[in-house]
Amino acid sequence: MANVMQMLSGASLLHQLARDVTTTLDRRLAPLGVTTQQAALLHNAASGGASPRQLMAAVGTDTAGMTKLLDRLEGKGLIERRPNPGDRRSVVIEPTEQGLALVPALAPVFGAVARQLFDGFSDAEVASLTSALRRLGENLNSSVPAPG
Repeated sequence: MANVMQMLSGASLLHQLARDVTTTLDRRLAPLGVTTQQAALLHNAASGGASPRQLMAAVGTDTAGMTKLLDRLEGKGLIERRPNPGDRRSVVIEPTEQGLALVPALAPVFGAVARQLFDGFSDAEVASLTSALRRLGENLNSSVPAPG
């Protein structure tokens, strides 16, 4: 197992990088009138019929955060909450025409930031890093706490 100081340094770098990526995305999405989380939610809702709970997992937020995101996107006229035809107690999130019109402009922004992030990396390096990041996520989400 890696040295504790190396792990803490790596975790700190990951945290800072995540913030930097979000800041960069937020800046580039600002002309479109959405934040990174709003864009991710809209993109994931574009397939139609998604529940708030399904979208919550996709954008990485909690119930209160999801309600706030939905309220903001609904206020911008980009999504609608509609009754779930399969369960009257719940709703599904549907993009409006305005929201659907915005969706094609989102992927190029995410793609440009990803290309900038991985500039100078070989395909093998990207694959290795992606695999390592996936493992880190699995470690955090495992039900067995790490020793220590």
